[in-house]
Parts: sequence; C-alpha cells; structure tokens
Amino acid sequence: MKFTKMQGCGNDYVYVDCTKNQEIEIDNIPHVARQVSDRHYGIGSDGLILIKPSQKADFFMDMYNNDGSRGKMCGNGIRCVGKYVYDYCLTDKKQVKIETLSGIKTLDLTIDNGKVSQVTVDMGNPIFAPEKIPVISDKEILVNEPIIIGGKEYKITCLSMGNPHAVVFVENTDDIPIETIGPLFENHEMFPDRVNTEFIQVINRNHIKMRVWERGSGETLACGTGACASVVACVLNGLTEDEVKVSLLGGDLHIRYDKDNNLVYMTGPAVTVFEGEIQL
Repeated sequence: MKFTKMQGCGNDYVYVDCTKNQEIEIDNIPHVARQVSDRHYGIGSDGLILIKPSQKADFFMDMYNNDGSRGKMCGNGIRCVGKYVYDYCLTDKKQVKIETLSGIKTLDLTIDNGKVSQVTVDMGNPIFAPEKIPVISDKEILVNEPIIIGGKEYKITCLSMGNPHAVVFVENTDDIPIETIGPLFENHEMFPDRVNTEFIQVINRNHIKMRVWERGSGETLACGTGACASVVACVLNGLTEDEVKVSLLGGDLHIRYDKDNNLVYMTGPAVTVFEGEIQL
C-alpha cells in the first residue's frame, strides 16, 4: 500500500489515495488503521485517512483512529487532505469541498511556491443539543455543568463539532494527570459514544492553552475540532473574545467563532512528512 504521512500541529495521520484504483477492503480497514498507526511496528500515526471520490463534494475523507474505530471528523486531518489533493494534482482548485461523515466542509487553501502551506476550514455549526452530541442529560444545553471523575468534581461544557467534546477549564494544563483522568472522561457513562476531552487554560481573552484526550487515540499533540469546541466553550462561558489563538502541544491554531451565524472557522498549517509503501 502506497501512503503519505502528513501532520497538522503534530496531529499525524497516514494518508492513502483511493481516488483511482488503490483501495482497502472495508472489513480490513480497522486492522490496517491499527497496523499503520503503531509507532513501534508500523508507520506511526494518530490514525488512517483514506481520500476517496465523492458524489456530493470534490472528495470524501474517510478517517479511522489508531484503535481502528471510525471517526466522523478531524480538523487537523482535513487540512492535510486539502494539501494532499492540491499538492498531488488531484485538483487545481484553491477552494475545495470535502465530504465527511459529519457533513461537507469547505477549505480555502493558501499556496506558497506551488504548495499548500496553510488551510482555513469552515467547520460548520457547533451542536449543543445533548441528544445530538451525544450526552445523557435532561438539560437543553450543558455549560459549566458538574461531573464527578475519579472522585473529583469538574465543570464541563459540552458540544459537538461533528464529534463529541467535553471542555474543562483548569488553572494549569501542565499539571493535568491526563493519562489518568483522560480515559475516565472518555468512557464515562454520560457519553454513550465516548468523548474527546479538552483541558483549557485561559491565558488572556485572545489566547488559550489546550491539552486533549481524544477518544480512540489518547493524548494527541493537537485536535482541530477540539480547538474549535474549546473556543466556542470559552465564548459561552464569557472567558474570551470570538477570535482566539489556541496553543496546543504541537503548535498553534487560530479559531474564529461567528456567534451570529453559529459558524466556526479554523486556520492552521498542513505538512507532508514523508511518502512510502508498506506491505499489509
């Protein structure tokens, strides 16, 4: 299988071009995702992304986490899809539409010396209804709601950016025992489809720090949908303005929340690491 490894803010995936004749049998994709993601015996990544034809958009992004579970959306991953399809001449458009399991996303590509260096993604509408996130709750919206994790009370703000997020505000992200509490959040009974958890330290009204525990992947260096969810949560809690720099372990993303139209825009880098071929 020919592949390209790419990363956005350190959130790395193995990309496979399935637009022509290279395809993986659907029953084998979870196994392949686990195999290529292994950082000791495989290529090493946070997951696998297949770029496929689409009847609704320019391309379809089919993504899998490193545990083999299928994901609906990945903000860092979709920026790299935009770079892939332009840099490898699958399109000459500087605005492309990518179909995902959470809807069609519009990407605006920044070109430097003939290659994509940065991508702005219209991430669509944040979803607040608990049953659509999904979160088990009788509330209409979950903002600063208490939850007991590991015998300690935390306050969470929950929303979906195509996948479920629980945002937690903390004093210092460096002090979070994320390897311990991350899985407890992810698998809490309140979240029937598991959850991505963002731990946020507010630096000022235009800058936050973030660490993330992603369902199916553990702690990653970055999460694009998580950065979007975090800025929306900050605005809902009155902690920041609507344009925010999000500093992640792998780099910075710039997020703008258009509250009037309930739309989120994410801008960040996309980088090709290397190409190769692996025997499955």
